[in-house]
This record gives sequence, C-alpha cells and structure tokens, in this order.
Amino acid sequence: MNRNPVIGRVKQPACRAGFPLSPDQWRALLCGLMLAIGASVSPADPLPAGPGRFTLENEGEPIEVFCYKPPTYENGPLVVVVHGSDRNAEDYRNNAITVAERGNAIIVAPLFDRERFTDERYKRGGGVMKDGKLQPRDKWTFNIIFRLVGEVRRREAQPGMPYYLLGHSGGGQIVAKMAMFMPGEARRLVAANPGSNVFPDKSIPFPYGLGGLPDELSNDEILRQYCAAPLTLFLGTGDVYQNVSDGFDFSEHAMRQGPVRLARNHNFFNLMQKLAVDHGWAFNWRIVETPGIGHSGAKMFKAPEVIEALFGADRPATGH
Repeated sequence: MNRNPVIGRVKQPACRAGFPLSPDQWRALLCGLMLAIGASVSPADPLPAGPGRFTLENEGEPIEVFCYKPPTYENGPLVVVVHGSDRNAEDYRNNAITVAERGNAIIVAPLFDRERFTDERYKRGGGVMKDGKLQPRDKWTFNIIFRLVGEVRRREAQPGMPYYLLGHSGGGQIVAKMAMFMPGEARRLVAANPGSNVFPDKSIPFPYGLGGLPDELSNDEILRQYCAAPLTLFLGTGDVYQNVSDGFDFSEHAMRQGPVRLARNHNFFNLMQKLAVDHGWAFNWRIVETPGIGHSGAKMFKAPEVIEALFGADRPATGH
C-alpha cells in the first residue's frame, strides 16, 4: 500500500479543350472520385499525422473531436484530453501536443459544448444525476469517452491500444468522477487542478459529497473501488489564488474543502488515503506536483512532470 506518494517538483486528370474524356474515362474518373470521397469519411481510416479533427457519431449525438498524431508515431498509447469550463477543446489539443510528442501518443480532445452538456451533465456530475434523480448508466457522459476510445482503436487497427485520461480544471473534475463511478480500462486517470471533489460524506450534497446519491453509488464498495482506481491528482503548487476570472468556486461546500484548489486537493487526497488505511483497502492514488504553476492548463501540460503524472513507471524511456 502506498503511503503519501507525492511526486515531482503529449491529382485530377487534365482535359484540354478539343480533347474531351471518353465515356469510359468519365466512368473511371467518377469511380475514382467516389472512392476518394468514401475514403475521406470512412471510420476505418487511421488518423492523419499532425493536427486534425473528426466527428464521433456517438449514437446519434455527434461530438466534435480535435486530435493530434506525431509524425513519428508508432503503436503508442492514446491520451484523451478533457477541457475545462471554457469548453475550448481545440486549445487543449494544441497544449497537449508536447505530451503526444514526448509520449509517442495520439491525443484526442472531445468538445463538450455548453448547449448540450450543462455543468450537471459535465463537470459537476458527469450526467449521473439529473434534478436529483439517478440517470440510466448508459446515459452517463463517461460513456462518450469509451466510444471515443473504441473509435480510435478501430481507426488505428489497435484493439488493445492502452489509453490514459488527462483533464484540467473542470475537466479534472469529470475525470475524478469517472474514476469514482466508471473508471473502465484507463491505465491512469489524471485530474489536473480540479476545483472541488466528491468527499466521502453523506451529510454533504453531491457533487461535493455523497448526499443525495442512491446507496448503490455511495456505499463502502463504491468507495473501496474509488480508492483502488489509478487516479493521479496533478497539481500546480502555484494554484493558490481565489480568482473569479479562472472560475474559482466560492460556494459554501467548495470553501469547506479548502481555501484554494491546492489545499482542497491535498485535503481530499489525505482524507481518502486515511479512509483506505482505516478499512484496509488498496489505495492506488498519487499526487504529482509541478512547482510554481497556477491554474493554467497550457503550463500544466507542458510541465516536465506531466509525463510522470500520466505514465508513471510506463513513461517512455526516450521522452524529451
């Protein structure tokens, strides 16, 4: 059992006038164009090298996805990047390019737009609850991550491709909740600078505590599984300000978790570690810190410690 593991301080044929194409040539041209068009939209196509974007069909609720594949990529892992409350998935993809290059990894950043993904369906609860009522498991927002992973695996013809999750701020909140409710096959779930967490206290309302959740989502077995999840809290030691401009949560229940994000996450980690120790449960969480960085996803993703936060012992031997 780990005790207080704090570490650290991705050509068209010419046709000149007077020389029209023959019917056979036209048929061949049209056939070639149809094949080319079909290939451009085929879900079996591998992702192109460099930056790109595609649409995940997502069972009739399409999701725009920004992606990046290093030109030198070869059979590496997948990193799903979850943006913060500004819903700027393209920026997060761009900021994670260094992660992709250093980790020989494909980056995909899905866009959870405000119109369809309210905070309750996004960072606050992942769609687990709506208006105080438990939602069907297949409607939880976490399923979109699973479908996205499956899509990339199909495109890359790598059915066993390992994947990692990296979310910052509001994205860190939903990644941490995914670790609690539906961790799936993720090798590691990294919550960077989340603004609040789900404390194991039924007197505090969800999403700040377990209050209001049905027993099946708040019992000891859920907490045991949560402690066993491969979760990393990736924290900037400079995230110690109460700034309205970066979405700091001043609500009563958030403030009870700590005065600033750094303190909140340390308090949360320590409480969950004690819970695991007291019950004799496995505790697979880690804290990785990067010195001096505040609430900046761009700086967090470019910090050298991000590779440790994501890959740990699996980190690439030739990282830059």
